[in-house]
Amino acid sequence: MTETEVALWSAEQVLALATDVPSQRAAQLLVGDSRWSDSGRNQAVVWGRIRGTAEYQAIADLTAKPEFHCSCPSRKVPCKHVLALLLRWAAGKVAGADEPAWVHDWSLRQAARHARREAGAAKPREVNPKTVARRGERVAAGMAELDRWLADQVATGVAGLTTVGYEPFDTLAARLVDAQARGAAGLVRRLATAAVSGDPERLVTELGLLRLLASGYARIDELPAPLAATVASRVGIPVSREEVLASPPVADQWAVLGVRDEIDDQLSSRRVWLRGCGTGRMAMVLSFAGPGQSLSTDFTPGTTVEADLCFYPGATQLRALVAGRAGLTDHEPPADTIAEALDSWATALAGDPWIDRWPVLIRDVHPTLTHLVEADGTALPLRGEHWQLIGAAGGRPCRVMGEYGPAGLRPVSAWVDGRLVDL
Repeated sequence: MTETEVALWSAEQVLALATDVPSQRAAQLLVGDSRWSDSGRNQAVVWGRIRGTAEYQAIADLTAKPEFHCSCPSRKVPCKHVLALLLRWAAGKVAGADEPAWVHDWSLRQAARHARREAGAAKPREVNPKTVARRGERVAAGMAELDRWLADQVATGVAGLTTVGYEPFDTLAARLVDAQARGAAGLVRRLATAAVSGDPERLVTELGLLRLLASGYARIDELPAPLAATVASRVGIPVSREEVLASPPVADQWAVLGVRDEIDDQLSSRRVWLRGCGTGRMAMVLSFAGPGQSLSTDFTPGTTVEADLCFYPGATQLRALVAGRAGLTDHEPPADTIAEALDSWATALAGDPWIDRWPVLIRDVHPTLTHLVEADGTALPLRGEHWQLIGAAGGRPCRVMGEYGPAGLRPVSAWVDGRLVDL
């Protein structure tokens, strides 16, 4: 496969791009619609027109960083028209053709926009030392208040935390947010969930982790650099894109294992899980979107992208930024046994005790209602019940990618007979 050729996607890969289930259903209804016209494709771009209340122009650029456009008023990216166009392409219903003028003009505008963006990214951003110092003082004060609050809870008896409801935790979390320690605020909210749920073991664990974070931040200058970076990240001190991109990149063919979306206080986040086909290294590309905004669709599950990744500092170095892309490849990532996956989790936990999930890709397992089971009987617990995974496997061994944590594995995607199933 050359750098400019794009392998045909499966319908599952196309539908995995949808922002919600209604978009998937609406797109499937439009696949065989006779209202399509002026459709075509070249090595990297697929296009077509469809008549609705007006005539809409749909375009999908399927290079290493997919981009989608439709002239319809929908705010969803990709919209149902683009999804339907891609489903038609995946089904072999779009023939090769020369780009019409409207597609060529869009491609030129995209190239100009990328050039402006790269020029802006190349300009160094100035940081005011006084601003940094003031933020440091606020964070230090907030973490000191957290430490005093933890000491008070121990002095009065932690059992009382199970009867107070969410309000005291919300108040403390809000003060930490004001102190610009958003990461610590998130851990306080996690503590609140443990307290209200009445799980004493989890409550004590979360209290210990918060105390460890407060203690670590109080002497952060004495810690080894990777651990200090981890503590700063967990407190919520940001690292600039410029600093991350200045670190040495890791070049590999990165397989897109799966995508997981979450909404927290009206802020949507998307975790894209990658694994290097050569290095075997796991990576997470994180993006955010506010109300009314669309999340990034840079990666398509089931594809493999030749790219350079720069990793955020820390003991685990999981989160990454894309420093550059070359194109799509057909490499396949290595998968692990259950024992190897648990070893990777243990190593990550040793470097970052506050971590609550870790990506694993496990080969040759049979899913049951409660576990993934290898041929020799070795089993890994699942978080919740996953009938879709059981149905997709149909009793056959498969590869499963998921987020592993103390409560078990949360499946994200699976490969059954070489076919990707988005979970």
